[in-house]
Order: sequence, then structure tokens, then C-alpha cells
Amino acid sequence: MIPGHGPVIQAVLGTCLTWGLTAAGSALVFVFSSGQRRILDGSLGFAAGVMLAASYWSLLAPAIEMAEESGIFGAFAFIPVAVGFALGAAFVYFADLLIPVLGFSGPPHAAFALSCDPRMVKEKYEHEPTHHLDYESELSIRIGRAGLHPEGLAVGVGFGAIGKSASATFQSARNLAIGIGIQNFPEGLAVSLPLRGAGFSTWRAFWYGQLSGMVEPLAGIFGAFAVVVAEPLLPYALGFAAGAMVYVVMDDIIPEAQTSGNGKLASWTSILGFVVMMSLDVGLG
Repeated sequence: MIPGHGPVIQAVLGTCLTWGLTAAGSALVFVFSSGQRRILDGSLGFAAGVMLAASYWSLLAPAIEMAEESGIFGAFAFIPVAVGFALGAAFVYFADLLIPVLGFSGPPHAAFALSCDPRMVKEKYEHEPTHHLDYESELSIRIGRAGLHPEGLAVGVGFGAIGKSASATFQSARNLAIGIGIQNFPEGLAVSLPLRGAGFSTWRAFWYGQLSGMVEPLAGIFGAFAVVVAEPLLPYALGFAAGAMVYVVMDDIIPEAQTSGNGKLASWTSILGFVVMMSLDVGLG
């Protein structure tokens, strides 16, 4: 990210960083074997900690400050932030419900490998060679659901909010992008590693892993543009991004990290992730 550029350009640069780190995490599939579940669960715990810390220091705190400075809500400055937070969580929840209605099966807003075993998809078609394209299509659809993850939107909103309050600075937006990038690094591995175990070639597993972060620049551009055009909505928008991120952590990442007997490891790595993101925001902000 480069100071002095417009918020949309900053959002593009920031989300390209997060996408690049997703690809870098996916590239670890060339190093680790597919059976190393402890690495996966520890990585998911770390990502959860980073997202929780980023939700407060980079999104909720500036949102509350903006609402207070507006003077509209007085002692009830928490209301627009709380409304935005609830709407963000509700958006992800209802997106979960909508995807099956549209004809897509399987777990909805999670990045593909975070909450489904690709072996199950493969077994569905392995006895029907003529349906090879259906198998590929279903994999693509499921990995594309990672686009419902709100990280790109959060980075875009963060850059769009620069200058709107004392805590909404370039440094805080930059730190949010760095923190999201850090948590995307293990998420890239969390997508590519199970695919490798399902029989995909290393290169194809890497491709699908980095694909889970490819939509973030588009979400970032939308978030930055929206808050620049509709500045009074900033407390709601920041709260919305935070609510969506926290919902994904609670509903998706933490439960998945606890399913394979590595719960304590995941808990401690989430603490580590929280401390790392908090240090970034407070120490570099």
C-alpha cells in the first residue's frame, strides 16, 4: 500500500496483498503432506485469532468513534455499530440459506476445504466417468463460495474510512490488510492441503487454494467505493464488516479446527493470532 493514493486504489493494493498471501499459503502444499492435520487445525486457530482482533481494533473501534463524533446518537452511539454488526452476521447467515435454494449443495459460506472433505465429492462421481465435468463444476462452485468471506470487503471499508475519525488512519487500514493477509496465509493451505489428499495434483491443489482469495480485490473495491459515496453509513459499514468476520470465525473456522482432536492446539494458536494482530494494530498504528 502506498500513502497518498485514493481509497479505491489503496483497497486494490491491499486486497492484492491478501490474495497474494493466500496464494503463498496455498504454495505450502508443495512442502507439506496432506496428512498433517495438526498443521491445518493450528493454522485455522491462528486465522480465527487474527480475524477477531482485526474486527475490534481495525473496524469496531473506529466505527464507534465515528458514531460518537457525529453527535447524532449521543449516549447511544453504539446503536449504528450494533445494527451494522448484526446485519453483517445476518448477511452471511442468510447467504448460507440462499445457496442451497439456488441449487448448490454442500456447506455454503466456508472456504471449500475448511468444512467439507473433497473425498466425499470425488466419491460421488468416481464410478461415473462421464460425469467428470460435473465433478469439476461442483469443486469450482464450492471453492467459489470463499467469496462470501468478508475479508476483502473489510479491507476496502477500512481504506474507504481513512480520515473520517482519529482512529481511522492509513496505518490502521494498512495494518488491517496486513493482518487479513496473515490470516489468509494459513487459509490458503487449509484449502489446498485436503485437495492434495483427495488425489489432486500438487499444482491443481495450489490453483484451487489461491482461487479462494481471488475475489477479495473485487470485494475491496466495492467496500471502498461504497463508503466513499455514502459517508454517513460508515459506522454501519464498519460494523457490518466486523459482524460478518466474527460470524465466520464462530460458525466456521473455530468449529472446524476443533473436529480432529487438536482443539487445544487450535485454541492456543488463536491466542497467538489475536496477540499478533493486536500488536500490529497497536504497535504500528
